[in-house]
Amino acid sequence: MDYLLQQSMNALSLGGEYALLALGLAIVFSVMGLVNFAHGDLITVGGYAMFLTAAWLGLTNPVMLLPVGIFSVVLFAMFLERVAFKPVRGAPPTTGMLMAFGISILIQNLALIFVGTRPKAVPTMDFLMTNITIGSVRIPMVQILETAVTAIAIVLLVVFLRRTTIGIAMRAAARDVATVRLMGVRADRVVAAAFAISGLLAGLATIFIMARRGAVDPFMGFTPVLKAFVAAVIGGFGSLPGAVIGGFALGIAEIMLQVVLPSEIAGFRDAFIFTAVGVLLLVRPQGILGQRPDFGEKS
Repeated sequence: MDYLLQQSMNALSLGGEYALLALGLAIVFSVMGLVNFAHGDLITVGGYAMFLTAAWLGLTNPVMLLPVGIFSVVLFAMFLERVAFKPVRGAPPTTGMLMAFGISILIQNLALIFVGTRPKAVPTMDFLMTNITIGSVRIPMVQILETAVTAIAIVLLVVFLRRTTIGIAMRAAARDVATVRLMGVRADRVVAAAFAISGLLAGLATIFIMARRGAVDPFMGFTPVLKAFVAAVIGGFGSLPGAVIGGFALGIAEIMLQVVLPSEIAGFRDAFIFTAVGVLLLVRPQGILGQRPDFGEKS
């Protein structure tokens, strides 16, 4: 029972991380139809912003670095939307996707040139590394906070999308951007809001990723965004509830396989997961909550 509780917290924490990042991908895709593969590099930008702020300003209090990490990611996401993605907004989807790949490669190489390949240590809060003891189970504080922050962020996002004017406009734009424009809603505001929210979710994920890693390197965002992309596909790309479900499903699957697989084949965990995802997509290509496009009757 204690072991089950421990692994359940591991699954919820990891699933929450994937859900935050998958939500960021799904929000931008639902509004713009853009698969933003540079989303993972926002984590890298946030990590380096925390590192450089600590190094240049001599900040040793990790609490003061938290807003730096979050707001730098939000601002950089909005900067990318304005400078890189807005000019190609009317282009075919592949153009935006190639732009995202180019931005990702550019960020990674700039980090390699100006900072180097070696991981750079970032101060983290000591209390995040403490454990809470429940019976004989010791649960890291970072897992509890990550699960709680994920749940709060999802609830606040639902309230934002249902109760605010810009949130309602974003939901409408996800269905028909042209109609939204005809109704007098500025598309620029809707897209900028989508990227800002996407950046905020990535910023929250950055804080917890940095708390566990304690260091930043140029390629730290690749694996998280790959897993987030898989989670979004599982849930149905463009579906926000599907992104949450896919994130938690992927996190739970990873922890379950880590527990049940023999040590000899535990290294093939991701291979088993991607195989299962492939089988799921064969049965339900649109994902769990996605809508299957109608291409007419099959011949």
